[in-house]
Amino acid sequence: QTDASLQVTLALLDAANDRDSVVQEQVRKSILTLGKQQPNKVLSMCQDYLVKHPKVRHYFLLPRSIDDISYPKIKSVISLASDEMTRSKEVVPDWQQAASNILVAVGNKHINDIMEEILSKFQPGVLPHFFVVQTLASLSDSNVYGMVPFLNAILGTMLPMLGMAKQDNMKWVFSSALSHFSESILEYLANLDKAPDPTVRKDTFSSEIYAAYDILFCSWLQSREPKLRLTVAAAVGSMSHLMAHDKLEEQLPKLIPTIISLYKKNTEHYVISKSLCQVLDASVNMGSRVLETQIDSLLTTLHQQVDTHTAIYKKPKVPQLVRYLSVTYMICFLLPPVANTFPDRLIVFVLQKLENSNERNRMGSLAVLRHLINSSGKTESFFFFKNPWRVYPRKLVCAGVNHIVKQRIVQVISAMAHHGYLELEGGDLLVKFIIQHCALPDTYYRPGQRPTDPEEVTNEALRSMCDNTLHLFTTTVGRLTDVLWPMLLFYLTPGQYSNATTPLCKSLILLATKKRDAQEPNFYIDFNEQGGSHRDLPFAGHPGWTHPHVNGSFPFKSRGHGGPSLSLLKVLSPNIHPKAETVWAKEIPALLSCLEGTGPFSGSLAQRSFLYKFVGVTLQQCCNKELVKKQLQEILFNARHSDSTEREGVAVGIGLCARSHLEATLAKLDDFGKSDAFKKASGIFGLLKDKNDVDIEKMKSTLILCYGYVALYAPDDLILSRIDSDILRNISKHFNTKVKKTGPGEWTSRNSRHNYFTTSPFSDSPPLCLPLLKDFIKAEPPDAMRTPVRHLVMTTCTVVFFGDDWTCLSLRLPLFPQELYTDTFNALQELLRNILTRDLTPDGLQSVFKHIEAWLSSNQDHERERAVKTTAHILDFYFSNLKVKNMVTFHNLGALLGRLAPRCTDPNPLVRTAAIDCIYRLLYIQLRYEGFSLDHKDESVESLITLRERLNNPEPSVLYKTCSELIISKRLPQQQLNTLIFMLFEGLVDPQSNCSRASSVVLNTLLKNRGAGLQDLVSEMLEVLHIRLQMISEEQVKVAVAQSILILATQHLQTVINTLISYPLPFDNWSCEMWIALGADSNLASQIMEMLMEKLNIMVPYVDKKESMMRSGLSKVATSHPLAMTCALKEMMLNGQSQDAVVSLFPQLFSSLLVRLGSSVGVSLPKDINTNSIRSDRKNSPKMAVGFDVCGVAVEALRILLARAQLDDVVNRLDQEGAWDKMKDPQQHPTGVTLLSRAMARHAGPRLPAIVECLCPCLNNIYECQRVTITAFFSELLSHHVVTELMMMDVLMNNMMERISDPCCTVRMLAVRGLGNIAVGSPEKVPEGWGLLAAMSSGMEEKDDPGKHITLEAMSGLSKVLVYLDKKNKNDINFLFGLCSTLRMGLFWMENDEIRCASIMLLGNLSKFGSGEPVFKDQIHNVLVSLLLHLNDPNLQVVKACKYSMRVCAPVVGSELITTMFQNHLHEDKSLHYGEFINDLTKYIIQDFPGMLNFYHITVLQFFKSNWAEVRAGAAMFIGRCQNSSGCDVLLLSLMAFIYFVSSTSQCVSALCL
Repeated sequence: QTDASLQVTLALLDAANDRDSVVQEQVRKSILTLGKQQPNKVLSMCQDYLVKHPKVRHYFLLPRSIDDISYPKIKSVISLASDEMTRSKEVVPDWQQAASNILVAVGNKHINDIMEEILSKFQPGVLPHFFVVQTLASLSDSNVYGMVPFLNAILGTMLPMLGMAKQDNMKWVFSSALSHFSESILEYLANLDKAPDPTVRKDTFSSEIYAAYDILFCSWLQSREPKLRLTVAAAVGSMSHLMAHDKLEEQLPKLIPTIISLYKKNTEHYVISKSLCQVLDASVNMGSRVLETQIDSLLTTLHQQVDTHTAIYKKPKVPQLVRYLSVTYMICFLLPPVANTFPDRLIVFVLQKLENSNERNRMGSLAVLRHLINSSGKTESFFFFKNPWRVYPRKLVCAGVNHIVKQRIVQVISAMAHHGYLELEGGDLLVKFIIQHCALPDTYYRPGQRPTDPEEVTNEALRSMCDNTLHLFTTTVGRLTDVLWPMLLFYLTPGQYSNATTPLCKSLILLATKKRDAQEPNFYIDFNEQGGSHRDLPFAGHPGWTHPHVNGSFPFKSRGHGGPSLSLLKVLSPNIHPKAETVWAKEIPALLSCLEGTGPFSGSLAQRSFLYKFVGVTLQQCCNKELVKKQLQEILFNARHSDSTEREGVAVGIGLCARSHLEATLAKLDDFGKSDAFKKASGIFGLLKDKNDVDIEKMKSTLILCYGYVALYAPDDLILSRIDSDILRNISKHFNTKVKKTGPGEWTSRNSRHNYFTTSPFSDSPPLCLPLLKDFIKAEPPDAMRTPVRHLVMTTCTVVFFGDDWTCLSLRLPLFPQELYTDTFNALQELLRNILTRDLTPDGLQSVFKHIEAWLSSNQDHERERAVKTTAHILDFYFSNLKVKNMVTFHNLGALLGRLAPRCTDPNPLVRTAAIDCIYRLLYIQLRYEGFSLDHKDESVESLITLRERLNNPEPSVLYKTCSELIISKRLPQQQLNTLIFMLFEGLVDPQSNCSRASSVVLNTLLKNRGAGLQDLVSEMLEVLHIRLQMISEEQVKVAVAQSILILATQHLQTVINTLISYPLPFDNWSCEMWIALGADSNLASQIMEMLMEKLNIMVPYVDKKESMMRSGLSKVATSHPLAMTCALKEMMLNGQSQDAVVSLFPQLFSSLLVRLGSSVGVSLPKDINTNSIRSDRKNSPKMAVGFDVCGVAVEALRILLARAQLDDVVNRLDQEGAWDKMKDPQQHPTGVTLLSRAMARHAGPRLPAIVECLCPCLNNIYECQRVTITAFFSELLSHHVVTELMMMDVLMNNMMERISDPCCTVRMLAVRGLGNIAVGSPEKVPEGWGLLAAMSSGMEEKDDPGKHITLEAMSGLSKVLVYLDKKNKNDINFLFGLCSTLRMGLFWMENDEIRCASIMLLGNLSKFGSGEPVFKDQIHNVLVSLLLHLNDPNLQVVKACKYSMRVCAPVVGSELITTMFQNHLHEDKSLHYGEFINDLTKYIIQDFPGMLNFYHITVLQFFKSNWAEVRAGAAMFIGRCQNSSGCDVLLLSLMAFIYFVSSTSQCVSALCL
């Protein structure tokens, strides 16, 4: 396959020189496709082919894809492209441009290699190839951050070349390159935070840029070549931002006129305008005063350009987009610098031009004026519209000389309306202008005549524009409502506005409806108000209201004003007469229906049993009561009760009879119920009866049915009092489960009386038949439906409404045959319709829905389906019967949407479709309450119909996208948003995973669009989310909840932080998840971290409290808020997506957490840690704090920070050394911080300067623990050379010098240690002095140093410093000799082994300064005995130190014998026979220094009081050897020895003395 692809490539290369350009292009594409698969091989073949076939260069383009190409191949491609680009000295655009493009493409990833190649051909003193300069310019565009570091050198090389360029093409390419270089530098400087070298500044390039500018402006800009002039102008504009301010100020008086003059020399004005804009921006930014002297000529020129481009805008041959951009660019880019600096002069100038009779001038002025209005914002922000305002509308209206100018005026007026200018005095003139042009007549054309100019603005076009503008004022500019109402009524009656009646009426209808729905008092107009402005309205005194009636008489005139006029009358009826509202509300819709061709329709009544109805009606008219009773008896006893049709006819007839004879009818029915016909026969005779139990039940059904129709037809005033005592009491006797198939259903389906149950005094309590109905339902099998009992009971409840007691009829209907299902479901829907009819209000709707909503989340598919379909049905019924007369809020819209929205992604497709229908209808109900008509169609709501088709796709992604496209968030009123959101919170735990996910999608959509107005609910929402997180098992929903928290934080950051910080400590898992969620957005995470750090740095970290009444000491107790903030930072950094924020804020985070760590060591948790918590259930709960450590939290946060910043080497090193535990230990805390500092210096050096800068101010904190931590960190940094490389040495050392006088001993000790570490990290700094010796030696004399730690550090540090100290500095040497006395006088006697060792080592290190110094020689003799005796010190390290010091000090002693002896015997790693050494040494001392013996003897006597027996023994030995060798005063020495012998407690010493 590889060989085949190579053969194909070779064949394509052969075809590359085809003459057909289409073939060439296809060959290029094919080779590029192969190159992506095998880049190295294909590229090699291309290179070889080019070498062998040079003639095809003009036809073949090298592939530019460098993905997956090896580095050696990249190098060869660079070389090849460079050679091909410069092979010919002539400019060959196609081939050389292709080679240049290759270099640019490679330069995006290999800039150093490219620059190495290009700069080799860009040598000083030699004019480069055209495409070398072009390639540099292209590289500066494509790779800004890679090129800018090279530009300073490139500009330095290029400047001499500018004078060498004689040809226009070279001048052009140099100008273009300078333009690109300047733009790249500006982009680099604007994004320094992303730049590799943030130290680059503008002044780095200022001198070179000005030198280049001088050549371009003074010489090249005067060229006769237009293309060169434009390129130079573009370059000058870009370079102006980089010039020094004084230079630019000097050049502006010449530069601006020169650029302006180019408008006359060139037809292409875009480049000139851009250059001029850049120059103006640069001058304004630096506050130049030159611009003010040239403002008049500048405004004149700019206005001429706007006029010119406005004229171009009218030319039909110029594309519309080009025309628009020409004007827009001139206005938007040139005017702002002038407008922001000289607004007053600009406005005066524009208004003067507006008075000009020239159409072009007016068009340009109007364009400028519109832009200024839109950019000014509110009226208060632009002084032009302050005083005198009334003059400007007149000027504006008078400027309209033709329709084209008037169109511009309408646009200006529209802009004014949106910014509140029409509310000022004179605004009515502008509204009048709009209405006048709404009344324009149709354009008259003679027969066969057509407009000649396609760009001509006709009356129809201008009128339509004004119609739309007036509608826009009414619907979208809410602030104009009080301006337009009732002012628009003035224009209804004047004849000149008759053609504007239709748009006026429509606007007035919208205004009136809005005010009426809002119940605003100014909706009602007092036409007879004395002195009021309403007396001139067309309806004043009421005779003028006939004008809309006249319009209705001729409905199709004046653009069809009949319908709108009638609709306006209907809306204004309360203002006309109180009684007109009722009449017109009934009549006007019918008239409108006739106009629209939709008249009323009614159907025929259902047929009834004619015979029984006839008998019943006849008995109504009969006055003979006996006859009535007789006929009733015959009907009841002779009817065939087994026939349901006849049974129903009997019941209807008796019911009709009861209308006139209620008493007789009830009495006869009671007799019939007590007759023998209802009694069962007993004994054997019962077998002979013709009737059986079935016949009796049928008769009972007839009787019950009769009672029902009696209740239906009887007079209201008579039947109400008899319902309970006669009808229901008798029914209950015969109403049992055996008659359920016929009796209850046929009775209740037709004969129950709705009026009774809504008006009777018994309606507050359940009717007597309710228990029986419940029994019927319970008697049915729950898993099957074989009888219509459920349907019949539903029908009963429909007409006998029992209030809330109908809830016994649940939606848990079993599966059953379709016919029974349909009947039962229809009965249920009829029941719900009847309930709604009683209370057709939002409350009534909610009372029904609350019994259905529980089934929406059922686990059974068919139950959810029925619940949603039932909801859809009642919403349709509600919408169809809704009549909005008074302003009522649809307060439960949010609750309904919150329940239904998740069902749009239900697993059952029928549920999904029905849910969309429900939402569709709910939104239209909301529109009705907003004042829209029943037939109003909203595009956004109608879009839900198209969404239904997507619901057929069960793909979750499709369902969620569909759910997210719901326009709930757009249509829902703000006051409903709260309920919806909390309902969606409940949906997060929906049993159906798809629905819970959908709830999260809709919730996040709502929060994004509308969450900004939920400030007061943020805390409550977060608490609910916290609870829901504990119940959510779906991982995707948890992710969505995290997104919800993130959205809330972007809108209410402070509230979210305050709420989450107040959660109980330690944070539970769900609180932690909420904090982790806030780290998902790097920008937001940065803000939160900055806020937390700001508070963390200023809040009290702990308080000192008395431990107990029995103890006097104080203990450090943590404060809750800083502790919570530390926990919050820790959790946020656990989110991997917070890495960008952590990296950008790493110095601040590191310093804050390090300081927090220092103030957490040895701090305990308070007993009342959650006193300020918002969760009362976890207040004062000590169990919750088990395992919760104040310092541990800070350490863990710091560890997570280092890991998140990808400093794994630092973390691993600290893990290996156990630094984390040491940081938490109060005794080892400085050691742990030292290890941290060491790891940072070794593995994170570049980050240290910013960290040090953040930590330095904290050294002055009042808390010692914080100063200790920072000083320990700085002290260790000084032992690493990286601080010198990063230029931090001065800062760190100065801080250590200041800490020398700190009141805290530990801080002073660490500061001394840090000064000593300078010799380790930066030894080259030691010879400079800097007062190191004085600062460190002060530590040796420290009095407030109980453990002598400062002294020890001072000596250790001095030992390090002495190695690099300059021997020639006499002052330092004399100072060092003084140290010897300090060492000799006290430090050698210290019981602390480390101090003795360090002091002796320091003495040895001082020896290199004593060569040839008599003073030092004396010092050495003074301490020689001490060193000699401490050779026998019990501490091995002290012995080694003595050996070292005596060996290095030997040359200073002045005895070659002693020097040789010390050099040979005193080695640290060799053992020493002390007695023999003392014996030999005393001989040499007596021989070479006989005059020093008495001094040595006196010195030795001091050591007889030493604390160490070995030293005392050595002293005695030394005395004895000296006596034997020198023959000194034996009596004196013996007496001394005897005295010490008597007092000595050591037998060894006593023996030696004797």
